[in-house]
Amino acid sequence: MSVITSKTFLNMESPQPEVRDYILIEDIAPSDRPREKAMRDGIGSLSTAELVAIIFGNGMRGKSVLTMSQELLRRYGSQLSDIASRSVREIVRDNPGVGPAKAISLLAAFELGMRCRDEEVERKPVIKGSDTVYALMRRQLQHIHHEEFWIVMLSRNNSVIDRVQISSGGTAATVVDPKIIFKRVMERGDMVAGIILVHNHPSGNLRPSQEDDALTRRLRDGGALLDIRVLDHIIITHGGYFSYCDEGKM
Repeated sequence: MSVITSKTFLNMESPQPEVRDYILIEDIAPSDRPREKAMRDGIGSLSTAELVAIIFGNGMRGKSVLTMSQELLRRYGSQLSDIASRSVREIVRDNPGVGPAKAISLLAAFELGMRCRDEEVERKPVIKGSDTVYALMRRQLQHIHHEEFWIVMLSRNNSVIDRVQISSGGTAATVVDPKIIFKRVMERGDMVAGIILVHNHPSGNLRPSQEDDALTRRLRDGGALLDIRVLDHIIITHGGYFSYCDEGKM
């Protein structure tokens, strides 16, 4: 007959509850849970912090996932474009409790949103104004940390024929050779009725520089000699865009 010692008896006691070092969405009051709110009222009813909380899934010791999401948004000034431009390493470094898995999930959600938006633009490649150019080109230029110069070639009805990268430079400038631009346009023959110049400012400054103004005038005047209309020059940053045409500078 086996003897149950006090030590054995202690080992037979009910297991202690698991002590987690994070807080799950399920730990939040039912009325405050983002998933339940989305099911009840639709995904559009969720705040930005609630959407981020769903992506993250859980929080950390002493901090709910919703609080963690709110803190992340405040840290970047609630600017989604600023968050989307960050690397996984930066997000992990800046936000306690956010590891690589959470950071990758968040950036993947941003990437899906941008691809969805781009598909919509690609279905309607007719330029109706500077906002259409911005929607067409911001994916290429909005979040990069060096300057690039592109042209958008248009047909007579302003439909997009092609987008062509002309040059890539450093953080403050890129070299643009007008001869290369007009050569690329003339290679298309009579298909191209006009072009739009597009480049980015990684600094975030939307205002054109004196060099930008001089280049715009040079390309506009050179295009007129070749019967190539230079319709606009768009400067893109992570926070928006500047249009020479909209500002009466063409």
